[in-house]
Amino acid sequence: MAAAQGRLSDGTGGADDARGTGGADRQSGGTAPPAFRAAVEALRGSRPRPQIEIEPTRAPQRLAPFAYALEAAVVEDDEDLADGRLVLLHDPDGHDAWRGTFRLVTLVRAELEPEMAADPLLPEVCWSWLTGALQARGLSYGEPSGTVTRAGSHYFGGLSERPAASQIEIRASWTPREGRGGVPDTGAHLASWCDLLAQVAGLPPAGPGDASVVTLPQRRDPQAR
Repeated sequence: MAAAQGRLSDGTGGADDARGTGGADRQSGGTAPPAFRAAVEALRGSRPRPQIEIEPTRAPQRLAPFAYALEAAVVEDDEDLADGRLVLLHDPDGHDAWRGTFRLVTLVRAELEPEMAADPLLPEVCWSWLTGALQARGLSYGEPSGTVTRAGSHYFGGLSERPAASQIEIRASWTPREGRGGVPDTGAHLASWCDLLAQVAGLPPAGPGDASVVTLPQRRDPQAR
């Protein structure tokens, strides 16, 4: 699986790399609070649509006392269309900037068609895909923060035969509403994140019987795969 590389912002100005302990909380499982353990189990028990491959990855070490991370790739016909990382942070004492004890942090990226990359409204559209995915599943959240970055690569010399390439990158974080026992519905938030991945990858909406993806504004002229 192609893991999303880069640094994740926790929405408070802090950042960390992906060093950690195999996707689990930094401390031993016996010391993790029950709310965090329940939130992690909900993530582990989620099943996305077939094109999205998910596996645990190493969690950041310095963003919160407890963290769990997943990486995912959207794969169709053996081609990676998009990839990303989702990190669950937990501070039992709460965090002023989060206004809660949990925080979800994400990095999502995908290659773009030239026509789409040139759209001046692309950053706003990509951010609306994230908020729309959360709202479509009726999820309550607070303190959203993030950036949408559009980058282009042009090749020269020995690489001049390669066509120019463009990439979109979404970095975001938000505070999920905590439910009974102080546990957020992390399974539903993961499903919304998979909706975003599918949207960025240009996949069509899932069928009526597949609740893992909702209908959102599609990419213009998705590239034939």
